[in-house]
Amino acid sequence: MALEWPVLARRLRQNASRRQVMRLMAASAALAGLGGCHDPGEPDTHLVPAVNQAAGIVPGLPNHYATALIDGGAAVGIVVRQDMGRPIKVEGNPAHPASLGATSIFGQALILDFYDPDRAAGVMEGGNISTWQALLGACLAQRQALAANDGAGLRILTERVVSPTLGAAIDGVLHRHGGARWHQWESVSRDSVGNGIALAYGSRLDLLPHVGAADVILALDSDLIDGAPGYLRHARDFASRRNPVRARMSRVYAAEPVPTLIGGAADHRFVAGPAAMHATVTALASALLEGGTTTDAPSWLLAALADLRAAGPHALIHAGPSLPAEAHALVHRINEKLGARGTTFDLVPPAAYRAEDEGASMASLIADMQAGRVTTLLILGGNPAYAAKGFREALSQVKFSLSLSPAPDETAHAVSWYVPGTHLFESWGDAVAHDGTVTIQQPQALPLFGGHSALEALSLLTQDSPVSAGEMVRQTWRSRFDDAAWQDALAAGVMPGTANAPSTARLQDVASPPMPAAPPSRPLNLLVRPDPSLGDGRHANNPWLQELPRPLGKIAWDNPLLLAPATAARLALGNGDEVELAVGDAKVRAPIWIVPGQAEDCIVAWLGGGRTQAGGVGNGIGVDVTPLRGIDAAATLRKTGRNVAVASTDHHNMLEVDGKVVDNVVRHATLADFAARPDVLRDPGGDEPSIYYRPQTTGVAWGMSVDLNACIGCNACVVACQAENNVPVVGREQVMLGREMHWLRIDRYYEGSAEAPDSFLQPMLCMHCEEAPCEPVCPVEASIHDSEG
Repeated sequence: MALEWPVLARRLRQNASRRQVMRLMAASAALAGLGGCHDPGEPDTHLVPAVNQAAGIVPGLPNHYATALIDGGAAVGIVVRQDMGRPIKVEGNPAHPASLGATSIFGQALILDFYDPDRAAGVMEGGNISTWQALLGACLAQRQALAANDGAGLRILTERVVSPTLGAAIDGVLHRHGGARWHQWESVSRDSVGNGIALAYGSRLDLLPHVGAADVILALDSDLIDGAPGYLRHARDFASRRNPVRARMSRVYAAEPVPTLIGGAADHRFVAGPAAMHATVTALASALLEGGTTTDAPSWLLAALADLRAAGPHALIHAGPSLPAEAHALVHRINEKLGARGTTFDLVPPAAYRAEDEGASMASLIADMQAGRVTTLLILGGNPAYAAKGFREALSQVKFSLSLSPAPDETAHAVSWYVPGTHLFESWGDAVAHDGTVTIQQPQALPLFGGHSALEALSLLTQDSPVSAGEMVRQTWRSRFDDAAWQDALAAGVMPGTANAPSTARLQDVASPPMPAAPPSRPLNLLVRPDPSLGDGRHANNPWLQELPRPLGKIAWDNPLLLAPATAARLALGNGDEVELAVGDAKVRAPIWIVPGQAEDCIVAWLGGGRTQAGGVGNGIGVDVTPLRGIDAAATLRKTGRNVAVASTDHHNMLEVDGKVVDNVVRHATLADFAARPDVLRDPGGDEPSIYYRPQTTGVAWGMSVDLNACIGCNACVVACQAENNVPVVGREQVMLGREMHWLRIDRYYEGSAEAPDSFLQPMLCMHCEEAPCEPVCPVEASIHDSEG
């Protein structure tokens, strides 16, 4: 049978008790039977158990409430659908500028995180179950000590804070205790982006791209449409310029060491490792800033330069966070030189409440911990014991430490005290989008597991009685919004008039801008990147995301080391061959996976694997590559002689002929071909069966089409389908047997050489065609149709 939680199958084989089995089934059952209902416009006390009928609840009719999640380092507006007071589905908020109605895989998977049975159920002390009263007693002693020494030794560690209310509350603590310090840190850093803007303009600002206005885009290892703040909006604007019928089609160039979504969608993609990327940036600067020659530039760059110059203000160069700060500063100067400021990009005040170099902040905290200067540490979110090198060892020097997170993780088991945190659906808050727009986060249900918000946890060390998070958020905005405007903002999910005006900051006046240092010449370079589905590992216990085939690579349930075909051939390695990867003194063992289109001098390692305290689904999945981060040394590979199976759904859409990766299913044409004959991709006719065109002998059953120029392969629709239909996951072993059960998938096809192929995407949907062999046995009776099909 198909299991919603694959770990259940393992426990059944281990003769687990009935209690354990029922606990593992709780997440799916929760979608049908747990939760609470409330009036989001009222205080938390009006939340009521679902067994009582709440005002405004009509059996059989859904309610929808607006809120926001933090995605890509800023707020993204969402709308949560509730049935009988139970959150069951997430969609994008059409009124929110960061989503325009779209969602990411992480937004769609929020529902399963909410009902996760591995979420914490109570306070822990030293990894053991404790009580709230014991915690209050311990915090009282800490408050007395902090009051006596003006907060010396108190440190507050958060992820990047984009909540004005939480930021102001932390500032209040720092004002009250002069010796306290606040540190922000994200495990997936964007420091080079912020530092590059500061280097170019003299202050920290955020880049606000206007992708829809760009006629020519050059993406340099870019995360513009799959990770940058506001990436959902950028992806929507990107797609708006990729249909030649609706608008003038943009031209996109991409240079990158490993395939990305924008690289896959680009008109011209070029493989560039660290050395080639450095040469590209310096050649751009020489040609566009100094009017110099491009003799040292990659040959492909000449055409891109001509297009950039011709586009002028309608050109946009976007660099990803892997490039150094000096490269970002040069890119800003080039964009300014092209006249693109105000057309394809603006600069706005940071979405973060306090923008800083987060890597330096974490390094400072670890140094203080090691030196014994930290006596009290409050961790509000994040999992630094897993994701920050050296943090866990330094933490042992801290006498009192408290961590807040929705589920017990590696940090929860390393601190003195652990407090279960609320899920996004369970607490009040506010959050700033990439353009400055504010959304009020409103609870959808009472805390299922008795969690506490960051505002409540912060109050444990500052006051005797707990705070009301809802009242604090309301107080933040009371002076700007009366009760009527407040209710309107809650309903719309957008607080009007809060978007930031563009900054007037000008480029620093320097005679010679600093150039990025040339990377060391190494046979192999290690690139550590977030897992496309798990991020930094925080989603490791979500089976929807574990089983989701990664874009382009189509790997599920694993994080193998990624190698270029030529590199694998040179080292006599094949898919699944285990290697020992060493960087300096750090070593990990993992299987390899061959990725067409990857730079030959690069090994790519995904974060998020090897979790030990993720939960029943995520524990022991993949390999932890954190020990390899931040080491300035060459990477080496050594075969171990073992072969480890890697779960992948890429077993039906790739052929290799004469050393070239090709597939005769792919059909494509140029813009010129389309202009000459709009039906150029339609079959010319004949009796052979075709997947492209079928003569219509009966009435049209469904009128839907997918614009393949607009599809970027982000997989959001795959998770949305899974959430909408509660499609079960089957687990790693069954995926390797070809039994994944997604009702919707995004196939990827290659054409060209394995070293630098073109990639094409084909969404495969259940179209209720009445001819599919699966219809007679469909568990939801898809073969039963009405007169409209």
